[in-house]
Amino acid sequence: MSTCLRYSKIISSRACTRSHISNQLVPSTIRPPFPRQRAYATYFPGESATSNPLFVKIVECGARDGLQNEPSIVDVETKVQLIERLGDAGLSSIESGAMVSKKGVPQMATTPEVLTSMKQRRGVSYPVLVPNVRGLENLLQIQGSSSGPIVDEIAIFTAASDSFNKANTNKTVQESLVELEKVVKLAKDKGLRVRGYVSTVITCPFEGAIEPRKVREVGNALLDMGCYEVSLGDTVGTGTEKTVKALMEEVVRSMPIGKLAVSYNHDTFGMAVANVMTALQYGVRTVDSSVAGLGGCPFSPGATGNAATEDLVHALHGAGYETGVDIRKLVGTGVWISEKLNRRNESRAGRGLSARWKREEGKA
Repeated sequence: MSTCLRYSKIISSRACTRSHISNQLVPSTIRPPFPRQRAYATYFPGESATSNPLFVKIVECGARDGLQNEPSIVDVETKVQLIERLGDAGLSSIESGAMVSKKGVPQMATTPEVLTSMKQRRGVSYPVLVPNVRGLENLLQIQGSSSGPIVDEIAIFTAASDSFNKANTNKTVQESLVELEKVVKLAKDKGLRVRGYVSTVITCPFEGAIEPRKVREVGNALLDMGCYEVSLGDTVGTGTEKTVKALMEEVVRSMPIGKLAVSYNHDTFGMAVANVMTALQYGVRTVDSSVAGLGGCPFSPGATGNAATEDLVHALHGAGYETGVDIRKLVGTGVWISEKLNRRNESRAGRGLSARWKREEGKA
């Protein structure tokens, strides 16, 4: 069977053998409100990032996805400082760059310099986005010329719609999966972990509403080729509670929730944090966001910045979840990078907390 045909079919039997609810890992207070007559996939031994069901891992995308659409090139020193400040704030996964076309995404052209200049923090992963084999080979060349490994993880991406994928990579979804399989094999041969992204999981800017079934099929293809986790991205930002629930109920039919992450960006309609909270009800415990709400997509007309990490952490902590993030250091980082870029801080929690702390300090 050809690779394209193999990835165009999903083995439905997995939904029968891997669907159940784990009462031990999901406490009753936050257990997903699933109908009793249906069963859904959830955590399996060794798949959850932590044994604490209230811990939510945040993948910080500010230094990559957040900066990629900035109109002016951000200097290497600022990018490195941003990555190091985020690590100091307690983020354990920080996207550090992308090995993409300099012409297509000029902001990422300095990724090699960033990778060789940043100071690595123990226990922190610095994934790099890689679109194809050539990009991975370039990354491996940088790794080889360094005194030690720079990154231990890469991220690959495709979409649930052909139109968006063609605009982004000049390939159909099927064609991209063929290329990505080669990337994953080479990466794993070199000892790198691979994380997968699926864009346009709710709406495509060119095709409109996306069937959740397509998302599940593409996500399963990424898992089958060896991705340890797949992040579902609402690229246009049109998601609502209804559409997020429809998506989650479909994907967990055959995808283990412990291998799913959500990226409800871009926050075009202001629903990103609410959509994350909805996904958490299904057992998702990994979420993508960008400090200060940095972001924008050159291939999605009208898309605004990403969900702000400060807003997300504020909401999660308020709901009783744990993140390991120091909110004060995170807010300070958001204020700092916004001033550096001479732009408005798009984090409402960041602006509010910063103003409140300044008032309190003035009264002390």
